[in-house]
Amino acid sequence: MKRKINILTRVIVPIFCLILAVSLPTVEVQAQDSGGKKKERKTKKAQSMSEKVYTKLTEAQELIEAKNYKDGLAKLRELEQEKKLSPYEKAQLYNYFAYTYFTLEKYQDAIRSYQKVLIQPDLPEGLAASSMYTLAQLYFITEEYKKAVKTIEEWFKIADKPSENAYMLLGQGYYQLEDYKKSLGPLKKAYKLVKDRGDNPKQNLLLLMRVDYYNLGDYENMVNVLKELVVLYPKTEYWLTMAGAYSELKRLDKQMSIMEMLYDSGDLQKGNQQLNLANLFLLHEVPYKAAVIMDKGMKKGIIDKNVRNLRLLSQAWLQAQESEKAIDPLKRAADLSKDGDLDVRLAQAYLNLDKYKEAIAALETGLKKGGVKRRDTANVMLGLANFELQRFNASIKAFTNASKDKRSKKTATQWLGHVRNEKARKKQLEDAIRKQKEAVADIS
Repeated sequence: MKRKINILTRVIVPIFCLILAVSLPTVEVQAQDSGGKKKERKTKKAQSMSEKVYTKLTEAQELIEAKNYKDGLAKLRELEQEKKLSPYEKAQLYNYFAYTYFTLEKYQDAIRSYQKVLIQPDLPEGLAASSMYTLAQLYFITEEYKKAVKTIEEWFKIADKPSENAYMLLGQGYYQLEDYKKSLGPLKKAYKLVKDRGDNPKQNLLLLMRVDYYNLGDYENMVNVLKELVVLYPKTEYWLTMAGAYSELKRLDKQMSIMEMLYDSGDLQKGNQQLNLANLFLLHEVPYKAAVIMDKGMKKGIIDKNVRNLRLLSQAWLQAQESEKAIDPLKRAADLSKDGDLDVRLAQAYLNLDKYKEAIAALETGLKKGGVKRRDTANVMLGLANFELQRFNASIKAFTNASKDKRSKKTATQWLGHVRNEKARKKQLEDAIRKQKEAVADIS
């Protein structure tokens, strides 16, 4: 099964182009001069072809070049009926058929014609090689990849100095068959050929190698290929893919550096990409940068102002010791949330700013909503906020509720004692003041 790419959409660009130009074969024919004597045309002898066949092929070629395919094919079919065609003449005839069918995008007919070329005995090596190579390419067009690979492998046995394109064709064939290890073999040969002559590898070659390494889980080599891609063919998507590869290698510092570079250059435009960078900053304990990225993204409408993102923004501001800035996103997130946990977080931010009334309101809202994971902790906070405002009865009630949970029992019990003592002390002070006022009044 093909592994899905989560860092860049996988795109395989076709790396071949069909070269189907048909040239009239060099032949040896006999003709008579005006005196009835035979004279020999000065031609290079490849294989013999009768003047009759040569003439008909020429006529067919002229019609085809004029885009009169119907009459051109009719001429070829007429010649096909000849019973005494030599194997070489048949090979050239079907070569013309193949070219015409390809031009008309009748690929299956073109394939059958090339197959007929290749079954002819004593086929010239050049014609055999070109027909076999083009047949392999046609198999690619028709998505018959097993046949394409088999044919190109046969072609390699007779080919003279195969080019990198041929190796790329074979590599892509194995890729389509999901045999990524075999795909890499010819691709590496193509790469070496290019490098040995001092050229730069084509973008498509590097892309094929990259995706093979990905599917094999070889992220180290994938990164090496991407490094070459971003130098020779710089694109944002290649940088993003490299960042993803570093993520797979658990080298998050490298991933963060690449993402930050893209952000600074204005090439990180998608909300999910900016959120990814913000999370990396939080992971590396750089909360201020994370908060700035998210804040700007939300203001520009790039990052959604949903509960999750607003909560993350408030978390970043809090970690950056910017409690005041954390209030607004946290309040908006709490308003959108159906449970009370975010209201409790909002209350904590208010407590950090000594805003006890606001903290109490947020805590009461959260506890009323329900769904608070640690009600005991929320009640401890509620007790503290009420204590700071000297609302001792409300504070005692909150700490009493908190003490019912064993996780907060010790803390809540200690605070209960303290609050009660403060309540009693305050009462004593108030009683003393009252008695003093009464004594003053009696003297008067």
